[in-house]
Amino acid sequence: MNNSPILDSINEGVFTVDPEWRITTFNRAAERITGVRRQDAIGRPCSEVFRASVCEQSCPLKRTIETGRPILNATARITSAAGEQIPVRISTALVKNSDGAVTGGVETFQDLSHVEQLRKELDSRYTFEDIVGRSAAMRALFEVLPRVAESESTVLIEGASGTGKELFARAIHSLSRRKNKRFVAVNCAALPDSLLESELFGYKAGAFTDARRDKPGRFALADGGTIFLDEIGDISPAMQVRLLRVLQERVVEPLGAVEPVKVDVRVVCATNKDVAELVRRGSFREDLYYRIRVIALKLPALRDRREDIPLLADRIVAKFNRLQGKDIAGVSEDVLVRLMEHDFPGNVRELENIIEQAFVLCRGGWIEMRHLPPEMRPAGTEEAGVGGSTNLRAMERHLIEAALKRHNGNRSRAARELGIDASTLYRKLKAAAAELSGE
Repeated sequence: MNNSPILDSINEGVFTVDPEWRITTFNRAAERITGVRRQDAIGRPCSEVFRASVCEQSCPLKRTIETGRPILNATARITSAAGEQIPVRISTALVKNSDGAVTGGVETFQDLSHVEQLRKELDSRYTFEDIVGRSAAMRALFEVLPRVAESESTVLIEGASGTGKELFARAIHSLSRRKNKRFVAVNCAALPDSLLESELFGYKAGAFTDARRDKPGRFALADGGTIFLDEIGDISPAMQVRLLRVLQERVVEPLGAVEPVKVDVRVVCATNKDVAELVRRGSFREDLYYRIRVIALKLPALRDRREDIPLLADRIVAKFNRLQGKDIAGVSEDVLVRLMEHDFPGNVRELENIIEQAFVLCRGGWIEMRHLPPEMRPAGTEEAGVGGSTNLRAMERHLIEAALKRHNGNRSRAARELGIDASTLYRKLKAAAAELSGE
């Protein structure tokens, strides 16, 4: 079959196959994307030409021919003639003759290399170690983190559960001069006092009945490096006294030891509680509070940095693609808008759980509304979305409103944060007002 001029003029790769899966049509864009000449492709099985990641188990074209249903926007990777892995977006349909009989299939594919490159550039621009964010709050934290890491001061990281406090602690360690030594994390809320004391400070053989040999504590293991004390606001008054001495004297006393042991550690603490309020109530020592809060970092809740949700969703999708061996393109527009509307009481951890659940149901392509947990689906949207362009406008409006609120209504500053001109922001506000008033 000869290619038509129309097929050769479009920018997407197009090929057709007969019932034996041999290629019958192969347009110029298909040649350009794959690096395979048309004369070398015609007559060969399509799996030999494309060597795609989906050929063996979940070929979209095969599913279309078996079920009669077209596939839209599936994703895969093909191997070019030069051996390069190329990400593509695929759509498929049946080919029928004038009598309506199926004579094969057609597949179009779009090269997503430039999209992937842009995504990588965004990742490098808006990531810090393993932390993702483009919001003003996160950029401010990214700016101070290197200076915090350079110092030896004790740090208190405050933030709700799921905001990534340990990620920040690890970033501080990896940027510090101590990066080649250990980073030791301890969850202070997970252990009762007796166990927490031996876990932190260690013990000597014979200190108690089952102590048959010396055990170094976490402070000793972190010598030269960093110890991360998570949920510091949950430790008892008695443990607060012991910890205060460690911070003041830089020595630990293992249970059963005769002499204290010097330690050289950087201490980073974290809490999801308002420790200042605990001090006012008298349940947390004021002197210890000021010892651990030499430098304070406050992590924003996810609802206060909604503009980071698209970046976080992309990063989480990429993570689960690697872990589960899938090739899901990302979240659909409707799903992204739904995520932007959600308040995320569980913060980034909740977002990760939502996407992980969606991965169980999504076989490929995009995560749609039907793949979300039931409580995240708006009523009446089991199968279909709710109007992409309207959703995108609503999402844009929400981001603008949040930026204006952060800058107390200052349009110039809000526009600068959003990366647009003030005149563009004015036009968008005017259009949004007209839309809401029904004009």
